Amino acid sequence: MDIIRKEITEKMSRIVIHNNTVYLCGQVGDKDVPCIVEQTKCMLDKVDKLLESANSHKDKILSATIYLKDMKDFNTMNKVWNAWLTPGCAPARACVQAAMSDEEYLVEISVIAAV
Repeated sequence: MDIIRKEITEKMSRIVIHNNTVYLCGQVGDKDVPCIVEQTKCMLDKVDKLLESANSHKDKILSATIYLKDMKDFNTMNKVWNAWLTPGCAPARACVQAAMSDEEYLVEISVIAAV
């Protein structure tokens, strides 16, 4: 089976496709916007675009891991997440508190989806 890598940098590929499965690298929102709502919306927009580039869609997400800088943002982030999801298409999901690569990031997501 072929492994397809897209948007490759020295450190990573933003998209990897193998066996009709799409793996996205971690996606974050705009760190210049200190608002969990806007960072979450931006992050999910990036996921939409990357999945489209991989011939997939948010309805085909199998698993998502969400990293929050602070769990106090959990309910607010979930409101944006729930509005973004198509009813009946919720993936397996985990949400954990984590240190971010940059202090201004409030949320990050890692996604695995079917093609």
